[in-house]
Amino acid sequence: MPLQVILNEDVPNLGTVGDIVTVADGYGRNYLIPRNLAVPATSRNVKELEHTKRVIEARRAKMMQSAQELAKRLADVSITIAKTVGEDDKLFGSVTNRDIADALEREGFQLDRRSILVDSPIKNLGVYTVDIKVHAEVRAQIKVWVVAE
Repeated sequence: MPLQVILNEDVPNLGTVGDIVTVADGYGRNYLIPRNLAVPATSRNVKELEHTKRVIEARRAKMMQSAQELAKRLADVSITIAKTVGEDDKLFGSVTNRDIADALEREGFQLDRRSILVDSPIKNLGVYTVDIKVHAEVRAQIKVWVVAE
């Protein structure tokens, strides 16, 4: 006799979190439910799942909107980093994402340095465009001016 369950976790070859799947009665009662991989698909549990999905979607939309606003603010930002240079205007060391994060912090932006994506080490003076991963789906670009100290 088949049993309908709501998955609490991803189960290989069965489904992902939040899916309502039909499984064999013994598989559901003896494996999925005792291990908290699923709950029975009662009307109460289905309503709770739908409510949870709506709450998560609203939170995701709010985070996406704030990320897009931050990306717009960052698009207007241009930072200057002063470094000591040697012959042929080569830097001693390089400009890292930590240097950029510190400069952005001075401008009033609190960003994780891991979200600043520097393609290759910046070892020369000049103007560079650096990507910043604001959100999983939103990126911003800023101008970084590297000048002699």
